[in-house]
Amino acid sequence: MRRLLVPAALLLPLTLLLTSCGGDSVADTGARTDGSGSVTLSVGDQKGGSEAILRAAGELKNLDYRIKWSTFTSGPPLLEAVNAGAVDVGGVGNTPPVFAAGAGSKISVVAAWHGTSRGDAVLVRNDSKLTSPKQLKGKSVAVAQGSSAHYQLVASLEAAGLRLKDIKVKYLQPADALAAFNSGKVDAWAVWDPYTSQVLQGRQGRVLTTGDGVTNGLSFQVASPAALRNSKKAAAVKDYLARLRRAQGWVHDHQAEWARVWAKDTGLPYDVALASVRRTNATRVAVAVDKPLVASEQRIADTFTELNLIPKKVDFGDFVDPRFNGDLPPSTTPAKH
Repeated sequence: MRRLLVPAALLLPLTLLLTSCGGDSVADTGARTDGSGSVTLSVGDQKGGSEAILRAAGELKNLDYRIKWSTFTSGPPLLEAVNAGAVDVGGVGNTPPVFAAGAGSKISVVAAWHGTSRGDAVLVRNDSKLTSPKQLKGKSVAVAQGSSAHYQLVASLEAAGLRLKDIKVKYLQPADALAAFNSGKVDAWAVWDPYTSQVLQGRQGRVLTTGDGVTNGLSFQVASPAALRNSKKAAAVKDYLARLRRAQGWVHDHQAEWARVWAKDTGLPYDVALASVRRTNATRVAVAVDKPLVASEQRIADTFTELNLIPKKVDFGDFVDPRFNGDLPPSTTPAKH
């Protein structure tokens, strides 16, 4: 089993998996389509994301509408495309919608999944003397600004009786953060899966704390309000979300098979993919877009507003559309372990 991490080989494919951080990302808008019919649903995706899961689970068969896929390297530019009407619906993590809402973007959260937050972690090197988050006071921590890891870091510090100003924050994207982490230029690294699994499987570090119990573990499908006003597109969105929910159930029941597909699709080593699937991906349960979900995301929005990273007060309830909930369980449903 390969143990040494090679950033140039591993981080290049991993940058295609970002669900929570920004950057100068562009879409791959190649003409990949599935299905047939007069209605075309433009779907924003991330490498190894919805398209790969649907295809692996056999859920792209018998479509009576077309899906045109566009691949983005992270959530924020995907939501920019939703806001511009270039994408009808797409998948992101729990933080990009908060920043999009803060920017006044035209978006609607239409579906949600709740999973464990064990993949959102603050990592330290194996030789670190740190054993508790309380010991981070005065220490340097790398994190991608505005990412889910950023919020997880803030929440974990708060749980330990600390604030962000009590540590030395180094805002670094994952490639630079890993280099700083391995070279000892930072004391810790707040990051998400599959980076967490990459470090752990490579035996390059250990977990100081995770997001379990301090972050909401939510991920979303976000749609364009204009697409939802079109009755035919809204019907296609409803069918698409049903297929995604079934496909996520397939992932839970076929973890090793999905890890092989995911590794091939992204370039992840299989052992890293499988660890990430078991720790994070396979734990996700489809849940309702409900009041507790809105309240949880509101706390994230308020946190970043207080940190002056969002310029104004956000009412997250204005950016959700619960019409596709059906009989889904509440957003507080425990994740699968």
